[in-house]
Amino acid sequence: MTTQQTQHGLVQALEDKGALPPEWREAVASVDRALFIPEVFEGGDFDGDPEGWLRAVYADAPVVTQVNDGKPTVDGAFRLFTSSSSMPSIMIEMLGLLDVREGHRVLEIGTGVGYNAGWLCHRLGESTVTSLELDEAVLAIARRNLKRAGFRPTTVLGNGRDGHPGGAPYDRILSTCTMRDIPKAWLEQCPDGRIVTPWGSSFFSGSYATLDVVGGKARGTFSGYPAFMWDRTQRGGAGRVTDIYHEEKGETSTTDIAPQNVIQDHPAFFIGLSVTDAWYRWYEADDDSGEATLWLFADDRKSWATVEYIPHAETYEVEQYGPRALWAEVRKAFLGWYDLGQPERSRFGLWVGGDGQRVWLDDPRNVVGGA
Repeated sequence: MTTQQTQHGLVQALEDKGALPPEWREAVASVDRALFIPEVFEGGDFDGDPEGWLRAVYADAPVVTQVNDGKPTVDGAFRLFTSSSSMPSIMIEMLGLLDVREGHRVLEIGTGVGYNAGWLCHRLGESTVTSLELDEAVLAIARRNLKRAGFRPTTVLGNGRDGHPGGAPYDRILSTCTMRDIPKAWLEQCPDGRIVTPWGSSFFSGSYATLDVVGGKARGTFSGYPAFMWDRTQRGGAGRVTDIYHEEKGETSTTDIAPQNVIQDHPAFFIGLSVTDAWYRWYEADDDSGEATLWLFADDRKSWATVEYIPHAETYEVEQYGPRALWAEVRKAFLGWYDLGQPERSRFGLWVGGDGQRVWLDDPRNVVGGA
């Protein structure tokens, strides 16, 4: 067995990246990730390739443990990743934002395989950790994994949006699934503490929201580039082009905005504040031409749009189909971001109270999005 195939190898890899702060080193070193990974996962099989299985388990990489909510999936069907063991360095990044301290009571939303809960138990003590999972089968496996690792935190089957009032109040709430908004129940159950969650919309979900809660109202900032699975009650669209596009003919036009400009992180974040229920895919041509196509899809699959990129062109062909003109929506939001001076995501903040959430730019009084 090589160093790369051991828990020590994972610790070393994280330290080499500068991704393992001292306060988490003992937990990471002591809680064996292999105890939380099934013998067969997406792309891994212990019986068929034990060395490959070990390399995947002890790599700083995610391990997908469930697709399509555990439902039978025929060969060739789209495989939506629905549960996993997250990338360890990303887990540590989230825990750093959470800023847990000894004595804190923590509610975790999304138990998954239980590995993150195991870290929290080792650091804080199992009596202070509550973990909530929507999927009964996933939770049953996580409970076995945690027990095998020597931990017995409070584990609850339920909708993460409801939290777990029976264990409140909490000092910290950590969500391991992407949220479109911050549920009122979380503010009630963590009235004076901190909430960390992946946050966003179908168009752009690659942000952590780190919120400090005072008196049941929260204010915070956006950071990072997480790629977590959705809260299952609020999933965005997903699929392959061939699942949605069936050679329909849409309305054609042109645009002078290069399509790749709208999917860069800062404008995409802003576009996602208003175009909340549409998503995109960028496909480059198979040859060396540099040509590419931006596809836009509505979550309900009733509308789509394409923008064709050709290097050095001054205008780009657009086709839009369905009840919504998706490119027109994206273009309008992009120009709105441009008119604001092309602000970076770090200049935006989030306020959450009993009447919903509001996104602001530079100052909480300068609201640019909300629900």
